[in-house]
Amino acid sequence: MANEKIVNQKKEQVEKLAAELKNANLILLVDYKGINVAEVTQLRRDVAEAKGSYSVLKNNIIKRALNLNNESGLDDVLVGTTALISSEEDYLSPLKVIYKYSKDHDFYKIKGGIVEGKVLTAEEIIELAKLPSRQELLGMLAGALKSNISKLAVAVAEVSKKKEGEAA
Repeated sequence: MANEKIVNQKKEQVEKLAAELKNANLILLVDYKGINVAEVTQLRRDVAEAKGSYSVLKNNIIKRALNLNNESGLDDVLVGTTALISSEEDYLSPLKVIYKYSKDHDFYKIKGGIVEGKVLTAEEIIELAKLPSRQELLGMLAGALKSNISKLAVAVAEVSKKKEGEAA
């Protein structure tokens, strides 16, 4: 029979994880089989720089924590080796870090996740990760606006020249 002290420690771990995940905008599950210590250390740093956290936990702990938050949509992907990436802030930055790594390493697979409360499949998460970042979108918008304003200025200048030519 399980030691009562160990059972209580696991209950505390589940409750702590559930509290962390309750406020998360991103909960991402990945299969990390085949990654070495140096790579996982670098990946943890990269995820931390993107305002996320990277942890390796037992599937049962993750499942129980998600169930405490009434999130059972990921139960079917909680098999095999699982790393948990979460973020309470921007969900796209840590997601892009993981996607980039998984793109470069065939053995590292995205299993599924929850983004802003919505359960997504691995395919949906990958499509989301392919989207440009907020900064890139703002840059594209600024470029488009600048181009249109430049065209308008040229058109106004040409109209002005034509009017001056007719007046003379």
